[in-house]
Amino acid sequence: MLMVAGHFMMAFEHLFLLALGLLIVGNGAFKPNISTQVGDLYAPDDRRRDRAYSVFYVGINVGAFFSPLVCGSLGENVGWHYGFASAGIGMAIGLATYVAGLPRLPKQKFRDAPTGVGKSANLDLRKSLLGLAILLIPSTLFWAAYEQQGNTIALWIEQSTDRRLDLLFWHGEVPVTWFQAINPLMIFAFTPPLIACWSRSARFGREPSTIGKMSLGCILLALAYLAMAAAAWSGAPSSASWLWLLLYFAMLTIAELHFSPIGISLVSNMASNESRSTVMGIWLTTTFLGNIAAGWIGSFWSALPNASFFLLIAALGVVAACSIHLARPILRTLLRAE
Repeated sequence: MLMVAGHFMMAFEHLFLLALGLLIVGNGAFKPNISTQVGDLYAPDDRRRDRAYSVFYVGINVGAFFSPLVCGSLGENVGWHYGFASAGIGMAIGLATYVAGLPRLPKQKFRDAPTGVGKSANLDLRKSLLGLAILLIPSTLFWAAYEQQGNTIALWIEQSTDRRLDLLFWHGEVPVTWFQAINPLMIFAFTPPLIACWSRSARFGREPSTIGKMSLGCILLALAYLAMAAAAWSGAPSSASWLWLLLYFAMLTIAELHFSPIGISLVSNMASNESRSTVMGIWLTTTFLGNIAAGWIGSFWSALPNASFFLLIAALGVVAACSIHLARPILRTLLRAE
Protein backbone atom coordinates (compact mmCIF):
# COMPACT_ATOMS: atom_id res chain seq x y z
CA MET A 1 0.00 0.00 0.00
CA LEU A 2 2.88 2.36 0.77
CA MET A 3 4.43 1.71 -2.61
CA VAL A 4 1.12 2.24 -4.41
CA ALA A 5 0.83 5.64 -2.74
CA GLY A 6 4.49 6.44 -3.40
CA HIS A 7 4.29 5.71 -7.12
CA PHE A 8 1.19 7.86 -7.59
CA MET A 9 2.77 10.66 -5.58
CA MET A 10 5.83 10.52 -7.87
CA ALA A 11 3.60 12.02 -10.56
CA PHE A 12 3.61 15.31 -8.61
CA GLU A 13 6.96 17.08 -8.47
CA HIS A 14 6.41 18.82 -5.13
CA LEU A 15 5.80 15.43 -3.47
CA PHE A 16 8.99 13.88 -4.84
CA LEU A 17 10.94 13.37 -1.60
CA LEU A 18 7.90 12.18 0.35
CA ALA A 19 7.09 9.75 -2.46
CA LEU A 20 10.62 8.35 -2.37
CA GLY A 21 10.32 7.89 1.39
CA LEU A 22 7.10 5.88 1.00
CA LEU A 23 8.67 3.74 -1.72
CA ILE A 24 11.71 3.01 0.44
CA VAL A 25 9.71 2.06 3.55
CA GLY A 26 7.17 0.08 1.53
CA ASN A 27 9.87 -1.84 -0.28
CA GLY A 28 11.62 -2.56 3.02
CA ALA A 29 8.41 -4.02 4.45
CA PHE A 30 7.65 -6.04 1.34
CA LYS A 31 10.80 -7.66 -0.05
CA PRO A 32 12.27 -9.41 3.02
CA ASN A 33 8.93 -10.81 4.10
CA ILE A 34 7.64 -12.13 0.78
CA SER A 35 11.05 -13.69 0.13
CA THR A 36 10.88 -15.40 3.53
CA GLN A 37 7.33 -16.52 2.79
CA VAL A 38 8.53 -18.48 -0.24
CA GLY A 39 11.23 -20.23 1.80
CA ASP A 40 8.71 -21.23 4.46
CA LEU A 41 7.02 -23.53 1.92
CA TYR A 42 10.01 -25.88 1.94
CA ALA A 43 11.77 -27.98 4.56
CA PRO A 44 15.26 -26.72 5.51
CA ASP A 45 16.98 -29.65 3.77
CA ASP A 46 14.80 -29.60 0.63
CA ARG A 47 17.10 -29.19 -2.41
CA ARG A 48 14.16 -27.84 -4.44
CA ARG A 49 14.38 -24.56 -2.53
CA ASP A 50 16.94 -23.06 -4.97
CA ARG A 51 14.73 -23.96 -7.92
CA ALA A 52 11.65 -22.55 -6.18
CA TYR A 53 13.36 -19.20 -5.73
CA SER A 54 14.32 -19.24 -9.41
CA VAL A 55 10.62 -19.60 -10.29
CA PHE A 56 9.80 -16.80 -7.83
CA TYR A 57 12.47 -14.70 -9.53
CA VAL A 58 10.65 -15.03 -12.84
CA GLY A 59 7.62 -13.41 -11.20
CA ILE A 60 9.79 -10.52 -10.04
CA ASN A 61 11.00 -9.99 -13.58
CA VAL A 62 7.56 -9.88 -15.15
CA GLY A 63 7.35 -6.34 -13.78
CA ALA A 64 10.96 -5.64 -14.69
CA PHE A 65 10.17 -6.58 -18.31
CA PHE A 66 7.04 -4.47 -18.70
CA SER A 67 8.15 -1.43 -16.71
CA PRO A 68 10.66 0.00 -19.23
CA LEU A 69 8.29 -0.75 -22.10
CA VAL A 70 5.21 0.79 -20.49
CA CYS A 71 6.51 3.33 -17.97
CA GLY A 72 9.61 4.20 -19.99
CA SER A 73 7.67 4.70 -23.23
CA LEU A 74 5.03 6.84 -21.51
CA GLY A 75 7.73 8.86 -19.77
CA GLU A 76 9.78 9.48 -22.91
CA ASN A 77 6.92 10.04 -25.36
CA VAL A 78 4.02 11.47 -23.32
CA GLY A 79 5.38 12.77 -20.02
CA TRP A 80 7.06 11.45 -16.90
CA HIS A 81 3.98 12.24 -14.80
CA TYR A 82 2.11 9.58 -16.77
CA GLY A 83 5.06 7.17 -16.57
CA PHE A 84 5.13 7.34 -12.76
CA ALA A 85 1.33 7.08 -12.52
CA SER A 86 1.37 3.93 -14.66
CA ALA A 87 3.83 2.40 -12.16
CA GLY A 88 1.27 3.13 -9.43
CA ILE A 89 -1.40 1.30 -11.42
CA GLY A 90 0.90 -1.70 -11.82
CA MET A 91 1.66 -1.75 -8.09
CA ALA A 92 -2.07 -1.59 -7.29
CA ILE A 93 -2.63 -4.63 -9.52
CA GLY A 94 0.14 -6.42 -7.63
CA LEU A 95 -1.44 -5.56 -4.28
CA ALA A 96 -4.85 -6.82 -5.41
CA THR A 97 -3.31 -10.04 -6.73
CA TYR A 98 -1.48 -10.68 -3.45
CA VAL A 99 -4.54 -10.06 -1.28
CA ALA A 100 -6.75 -12.22 -3.51
CA GLY A 101 -4.20 -15.04 -3.48
CA LEU A 102 -3.55 -15.16 0.28
CA PRO A 103 -6.41 -17.62 1.02
CA ARG A 104 -4.88 -20.04 -1.50
CA LEU A 105 -1.47 -19.99 0.16
CA PRO A 106 -0.93 -23.27 2.03
CA LYS A 107 -0.41 -22.99 5.73
CA GLN A 108 3.22 -23.07 6.79
CA LYS A 109 4.23 -26.71 7.11
CA PHE A 110 7.86 -26.42 8.08
CA ARG A 111 8.77 -24.75 11.33
CA ASP A 112 11.97 -24.86 13.29
CA ALA A 113 12.01 -26.76 16.52
CA PRO A 114 11.29 -24.38 19.43
CA THR A 115 14.54 -22.86 20.62
CA GLY A 116 13.20 -20.56 23.29
CA VAL A 117 14.80 -17.24 24.01
CA GLY A 118 18.01 -18.56 25.52
CA LYS A 119 21.51 -19.22 24.28
CA SER A 120 20.55 -21.52 21.37
CA ALA A 121 18.39 -18.88 19.67
CA ASN A 122 21.04 -16.19 20.17
CA LEU A 123 23.77 -18.52 18.90
CA ASP A 124 21.72 -19.31 15.78
CA LEU A 125 21.31 -15.61 15.04
CA ARG A 126 24.99 -14.86 15.68
CA LYS A 127 26.08 -17.61 13.29
CA SER A 128 23.70 -16.30 10.63
CA LEU A 129 24.96 -12.73 11.02
CA LEU A 130 28.59 -13.90 10.85
CA GLY A 131 27.83 -15.80 7.64
CA LEU A 132 26.19 -12.68 6.21
CA ALA A 133 29.23 -10.61 7.16
CA ILE A 134 31.48 -12.99 5.20
CA LEU A 135 29.22 -12.78 2.14
CA LEU A 136 28.82 -9.00 2.44
CA ILE A 137 31.86 -8.10 0.32
CA PRO A 138 31.32 -10.55 -2.59
CA SER A 139 27.61 -9.73 -2.73
CA THR A 140 28.28 -5.98 -2.73
CA LEU A 141 30.87 -6.44 -5.49
CA PHE A 142 28.41 -8.50 -7.53
CA TRP A 143 25.72 -5.82 -7.35
CA ALA A 144 28.21 -3.02 -7.96
CA ALA A 145 29.07 -4.68 -11.27
CA TYR A 146 25.55 -5.87 -12.10
CA GLU A 147 23.94 -2.45 -11.59
CA GLN A 148 26.14 -0.90 -14.27
CA GLN A 149 23.47 -2.06 -16.73
CA GLY A 150 21.29 0.85 -15.65
CA ASN A 151 24.25 3.22 -15.31
CA THR A 152 27.28 3.10 -17.60
CA ILE A 153 25.80 0.43 -19.88
CA ALA A 154 22.87 2.78 -20.55
CA LEU A 155 25.40 5.46 -21.53
CA TRP A 156 27.15 2.95 -23.81
CA ILE A 157 23.81 2.12 -25.44
CA GLU A 158 23.01 5.77 -26.03
CA GLN A 159 26.44 6.99 -27.12
CA SER A 160 28.29 4.02 -28.62
CA THR A 161 25.73 1.55 -29.99
CA ASP A 162 24.16 1.40 -33.42
CA ARG A 163 20.52 1.06 -32.37
CA ARG A 164 19.05 1.08 -35.88
CA LEU A 165 16.87 -1.90 -36.66
CA ASP A 166 15.42 -2.71 -40.07
CA LEU A 167 12.75 -5.41 -40.01
CA LEU A 168 10.30 -6.28 -42.76
CA PHE A 169 7.40 -4.73 -40.83
CA TRP A 170 9.25 -1.97 -38.93
CA HIS A 171 12.44 0.03 -39.11
CA GLY A 172 13.81 2.74 -36.88
CA GLU A 173 15.99 3.33 -33.82
CA VAL A 174 15.34 1.27 -30.71
CA PRO A 175 14.80 3.52 -27.63
CA VAL A 176 17.47 3.28 -24.95
CA THR A 177 14.94 2.34 -22.25
CA TRP A 178 13.80 -0.72 -24.23
CA PHE A 179 17.19 -2.35 -23.77
CA GLN A 180 16.43 -2.56 -20.05
CA ALA A 181 13.71 -5.10 -20.92
CA ILE A 182 16.21 -7.57 -22.44
CA ASN A 183 17.46 -8.86 -19.07
CA PRO A 184 14.02 -9.77 -17.63
CA LEU A 185 12.96 -11.22 -21.00
CA MET A 186 15.99 -13.51 -20.90
CA ILE A 187 15.15 -14.49 -17.33
CA PHE A 188 11.80 -15.80 -18.65
CA ALA A 189 13.61 -17.71 -21.38
CA PHE A 190 16.56 -19.09 -19.40
CA THR A 191 14.94 -20.04 -16.07
CA PRO A 192 12.93 -23.12 -17.24
CA PRO A 193 15.88 -24.86 -18.97
CA LEU A 194 18.20 -23.94 -16.10
CA ILE A 195 15.81 -25.44 -13.53
CA ALA A 196 15.39 -28.52 -15.73
CA CYS A 197 19.18 -28.86 -15.91
CA TRP A 198 19.52 -28.60 -12.13
CA SER A 199 16.69 -31.10 -11.60
CA ARG A 200 18.27 -33.59 -13.99
CA SER A 201 21.66 -33.14 -12.32
CA ALA A 202 20.07 -33.65 -8.89
CA ARG A 203 18.75 -37.06 -9.93
CA PHE A 204 22.34 -38.14 -10.50
CA GLY A 205 23.68 -36.32 -7.44
CA ARG A 206 25.54 -33.75 -9.53
CA GLU A 207 23.53 -30.57 -8.94
CA PRO A 208 25.92 -27.68 -8.11
CA SER A 209 25.89 -26.67 -4.46
CA THR A 210 24.30 -23.41 -3.36
CA ILE A 211 27.69 -21.80 -2.67
CA GLY A 212 29.02 -23.21 -5.95
CA LYS A 213 26.17 -21.64 -7.91
CA MET A 214 26.85 -18.24 -6.39
CA SER A 215 30.57 -18.48 -7.16
CA LEU A 216 29.80 -19.49 -10.75
CA GLY A 217 27.42 -16.53 -11.02
CA CYS A 218 30.26 -14.15 -10.19
CA ILE A 219 32.50 -15.74 -12.83
CA LEU A 220 29.77 -15.41 -15.47
CA LEU A 221 29.32 -11.78 -14.44
CA ALA A 222 33.01 -11.19 -15.16
CA LEU A 223 32.63 -12.84 -18.58
CA ALA A 224 29.72 -10.53 -19.40
CA TYR A 225 31.92 -7.47 -18.91
CA LEU A 226 34.79 -9.08 -20.81
CA ALA A 227 32.35 -9.27 -23.72
CA MET A 228 31.73 -5.54 -23.37
CA ALA A 229 35.47 -4.90 -23.32
CA ALA A 230 35.69 -6.84 -26.57
CA ALA A 231 32.88 -4.67 -27.96
CA ALA A 232 34.83 -1.55 -27.04
CA TRP A 233 37.91 -2.94 -28.82
CA SER A 234 35.97 -4.11 -31.87
CA GLY A 235 35.61 -0.91 -33.85
CA ALA A 236 34.41 2.68 -33.99
CA PRO A 237 33.17 3.84 -30.57
CA SER A 238 29.92 5.25 -31.95
CA SER A 239 28.80 2.29 -34.06
CA ALA A 240 29.23 -0.89 -32.03
CA SER A 241 26.77 -3.59 -32.99
CA TRP A 242 23.78 -4.14 -30.71
CA LEU A 243 24.60 -7.86 -30.93
CA TRP A 244 27.39 -7.26 -28.40
CA LEU A 245 24.70 -6.12 -25.97
CA LEU A 246 22.70 -9.27 -26.68
CA LEU A 247 25.72 -11.38 -25.71
CA TYR A 248 26.33 -9.20 -22.65
CA PHE A 249 22.75 -9.46 -21.40
CA ALA A 250 22.69 -13.24 -22.00
CA MET A 251 25.75 -13.83 -19.80
CA LEU A 252 24.60 -11.24 -17.25
CA THR A 253 21.21 -12.96 -16.96
CA ILE A 254 22.69 -16.43 -16.44
CA ALA A 255 25.04 -14.92 -13.84
CA GLU A 256 22.11 -13.29 -12.06
CA LEU A 257 20.13 -16.55 -12.01
CA HIS A 258 23.08 -18.28 -10.36
CA PHE A 259 23.51 -15.57 -7.74
CA SER A 260 20.46 -13.53 -6.79
CA PRO A 261 17.66 -16.12 -6.26
CA ILE A 262 20.21 -18.60 -4.92
CA GLY A 263 21.44 -16.05 -2.38
CA ILE A 264 17.87 -15.42 -1.22
CA SER A 265 17.35 -19.17 -0.94
CA LEU A 266 20.52 -19.50 1.13
CA VAL A 267 19.47 -16.73 3.53
CA SER A 268 15.96 -18.15 3.94
CA ASN A 269 17.55 -21.36 5.21
CA MET A 270 20.21 -19.89 7.47
CA ALA A 271 18.20 -18.49 10.37
CA SER A 272 15.36 -19.58 12.61
CA ASN A 273 11.79 -18.43 12.08
CA GLU A 274 12.17 -15.83 14.83
CA SER A 275 14.88 -13.96 12.96
CA ARG A 276 14.43 -15.00 9.31
CA SER A 277 12.78 -11.83 7.99
CA THR A 278 15.29 -9.65 9.84
CA VAL A 279 18.23 -11.61 8.43
CA MET A 280 16.67 -11.42 4.95
CA GLY A 281 16.36 -7.66 5.31
CA ILE A 282 20.03 -7.41 6.28
CA TRP A 283 20.99 -9.50 3.24
CA LEU A 284 19.02 -7.22 0.91
CA THR A 285 21.02 -4.22 2.15
CA THR A 286 23.90 -5.58 0.04
CA THR A 287 21.98 -4.37 -3.01
CA PHE A 288 21.89 -0.92 -1.38
CA LEU A 289 25.65 -0.99 -0.79
CA GLY A 290 26.18 -2.37 -4.29
CA ASN A 291 24.17 0.47 -5.83
CA ILE A 292 26.20 3.06 -3.93
CA ALA A 293 29.40 1.38 -5.11
CA ALA A 294 28.01 1.18 -8.66
CA GLY A 295 27.48 4.94 -8.70
CA TRP A 296 30.95 5.64 -7.36
CA ILE A 297 32.63 3.24 -9.79
CA GLY A 298 30.53 4.68 -12.61
CA SER A 299 32.16 8.07 -12.00
CA PHE A 300 35.32 6.63 -13.63
CA TRP A 301 33.45 6.14 -16.92
CA SER A 302 34.53 9.50 -18.32
CA ALA A 303 38.10 9.18 -17.03
CA LEU A 304 38.95 5.73 -18.44
CA PRO A 305 38.81 4.27 -21.95
CA ASN A 306 35.64 2.18 -22.34
CA ALA A 307 37.56 -1.09 -22.66
CA SER A 308 39.60 -0.40 -19.51
CA PHE A 309 36.45 0.48 -17.59
CA PHE A 310 34.75 -2.79 -18.56
CA LEU A 311 37.88 -4.73 -17.56
CA LEU A 312 37.72 -3.02 -14.16
CA ILE A 313 34.11 -4.17 -13.72
CA ALA A 314 35.03 -7.71 -14.83
CA ALA A 315 37.71 -7.74 -12.12
CA LEU A 316 35.01 -7.12 -9.50
CA GLY A 317 33.31 -10.37 -10.54
CA VAL A 318 36.57 -12.30 -10.33
CA VAL A 319 37.32 -10.96 -6.82
CA ALA A 320 33.77 -11.81 -5.69
CA ALA A 321 34.06 -15.38 -7.04
CA CYS A 322 37.42 -15.93 -5.35
CA SER A 323 36.09 -14.55 -2.04
CA ILE A 324 33.15 -16.95 -2.02
CA HIS A 325 35.32 -19.93 -2.99
CA LEU A 326 37.91 -19.23 -0.28
CA ALA A 327 35.18 -18.77 2.37
CA ARG A 328 33.35 -21.95 1.38
CA PRO A 329 34.53 -24.16 4.29
CA ILE A 330 33.48 -21.56 6.86
CA LEU A 331 30.14 -20.90 5.14
CA ARG A 332 29.32 -24.60 5.17
CA THR A 333 29.58 -24.58 8.95
CA LEU A 334 27.84 -21.28 9.66
CA LEU A 335 25.02 -21.33 7.11
CA ARG A 336 24.19 -25.02 6.87
CA ALA A 337 24.92 -24.76 3.15
CA GLU A 338 27.02 -26.81 0.75
